[in-house]
Parts: sequence; structure tokens; C-alpha cells
Amino acid sequence: MGRPRKGRCCRRYAADRVFKPRGVPLRESKQVLLSLDEFEVLRLCDLERLDQEAAGEHMGVSRGTVQRLLYEAREKLVGGLLNNHAIFINLKNREGCHAGLHPHERKRRSRRHGM
Repeated sequence: MGRPRKGRCCRRYAADRVFKPRGVPLRESKQVLLSLDEFEVLRLCDLERLDQEAAGEHMGVSRGTVQRLLYEAREKLVGGLLNNHAIFINLKNREGCHAGLHPHERKRRSRRHGM
């Protein structure tokens, strides 16, 4: 049995997102699933322009995990775009942490504010 999966802090989103090629019915498209972890690491590294170390601190994971997630996410995204696949972004599977806060930071803040 492997190690238990470490909790990851990701921004919360209200609903999943689907992007598909125009003119191709969804049922006829192959599907690529991008997880919340992968989407979050893309947001932090590519949109927010954080380095992998800082993104790891935001998510509460190691830099190596960020690097692996980033590689997998980019491969899925670019492969899906080039091959006319529908891209599903599963945004509701993890809701353990609030946006931008590492679990330890939340504990420190709650103690400071008497929560």
C-alpha cells in the first residue's frame, strides 16, 4: 500500500468547465479530463507567473509534485487542443482549503483572530 495522499490547497470554483471543438457534437468527441490539481498548478505557474517552488507553497505540496502536475496538465491540454478532443476541467473534486491559503496558515490566522 502506498503513502496516503497529501492534502492540496486549491481555489474553489462553482462548477466544472467543458471546452469542445466547434461543430463536433460532445458525444462524438474524445474526452480529456483535467483535474482540479492540474488546473490550479496551471493557474499558479502560467497565469500568476509563480515559480514551481512558490506554487508548491501555495498548494501545500513539494516542488517535484508541482513539476509533475504541470507536465501532465500541459500534455493533456495541448494534446486535447491539437487532436480536437473535448476538455473537461473537473473543478469540484477537492474543496479542502480556501484559495491561496496553506492549511498551516489557516490555523495560525484562526489562532490570531480568536476563531
